[in-house]
Amino acid sequence: MPKIDLYGSQMHYVDEGSGDPLLFLHGNPSSSFSWRKVIPRLSGMARCIAPDHMGFGRSDKPKISYSFFNLSDYLEAFIERLNLRNITLVIQDWGSPLGFDYFARHLSNVSGIVYFEAIVKPFASWDDFPAKDANPQSRQLFREFRTGDENGPGWKLIVEQNMFIKALLPNLLGVPLSPQEMAEYEKPFERPEWRVPMWRLPKDIPIENNPPDVAVTVQRYTDALRASDTPKLLIYSRTGITLRQDAVEWSRSNLRNLTVRELSGGNHFFQESHPIEFAEAIRDWYQRVHQGVHRAP
Repeated sequence: MPKIDLYGSQMHYVDEGSGDPLLFLHGNPSSSFSWRKVIPRLSGMARCIAPDHMGFGRSDKPKISYSFFNLSDYLEAFIERLNLRNITLVIQDWGSPLGFDYFARHLSNVSGIVYFEAIVKPFASWDDFPAKDANPQSRQLFREFRTGDENGPGWKLIVEQNMFIKALLPNLLGVPLSPQEMAEYEKPFERPEWRVPMWRLPKDIPIENNPPDVAVTVQRYTDALRASDTPKLLIYSRTGITLRQDAVEWSRSNLRNLTVRELSGGNHFFQESHPIEFAEAIRDWYQRVHQGVHRAP
């Protein structure tokens, strides 16, 4: 699989098919591996590109901050180096702020957005994270993940004890995986020092205006989404973890040119638990958009 040099480090990516690009952006803790059941179902109609964010998957693990803004710089450099134009984003989890932010800053280069289990706007309070009816135990664990700096409580949970992988990932996947598949998720975080990106990103989730610079950036892309006629596809599940019914209704009420597709199930990784249904939703919408007959329901 190809790699590209960015700022002296190698970023790994999947690149299949031809035509205008579908750019798949994964979340935390994940990699391009999570799209393996979906890309073969879509690469016949578009060029499917799925990078591993720096520090994740098979990309290098340089000693950088791994903040939201840091990873955003790498993503923008990746897009420019590959000269990707007329992009349709397919974004989830931390891939969603990265993708939405790119969209807000490069409106003319994004022709469509597919989002699921995404951060569409800042969280006003912890009661809204991930939603009012979310699992309180998971919410409390995320609060602990964000506590302290290096060697603090959150660091001990994620970097030293590997609790993100051990305690959260199986529930997020929503489907049993083979030992070989689980190993692909676990391998990039085998060593404690490799878990720094996993630890850093939860601290940048914009909750109660903290951190303020990320909250401002997310609000900016929320405003851009509301003002845009760019075609959008929201894929959700009633059993989803991050983007629940209240966020779905917010999207329906606030975003123009929006199609909403409900899956029959899934927790967070719809591309793992419902890959056929998920890929069909993207294919049907994408073909309507490119045929110029896209209509919001």
